[in-house]
Amino acid sequence: MSGRDEITLTGLRVFGHHGVFPDERRDGQEFIVDLALFLDTRPAAASDDVADTVHYGELAERVASLVANDPVDLLETLVERIARDTLTHPLVERVRVTVHKPHAPIPLTFADVSVTIERAKASGVGS
Repeated sequence: MSGRDEITLTGLRVFGHHGVFPDERRDGQEFIVDLALFLDTRPAAASDDVADTVHYGELAERVASLVANDPVDLLETLVERIARDTLTHPLVERVRVTVHKPHAPIPLTFADVSVTIERAKASGVGS
């Protein structure tokens, strides 16, 4: 397991309906997702074949679907869901996921609220 190479996807903007308040569930808001995938990119570099790496376009579509559907109360739940799904890819050894909620219902001036987690495969299986 190398885990030293990294593919990142940052600033993925997706409209979702997550939150603990009824108006968040009803009206929805924008969420921003950043991902860092850790894997060995040497096979893809050698073959020059997208099948030997993580197709980041397909990854973005999967993550967008996870954010856009099945609302949850907490960002912690959403980032865990994204991490678990990303780790199902056979080449991904470890993942770091951040979900930003820049329009969180906080009655003060702020730039962003986010939750970041890192998860790794345990015994070769997504965990």
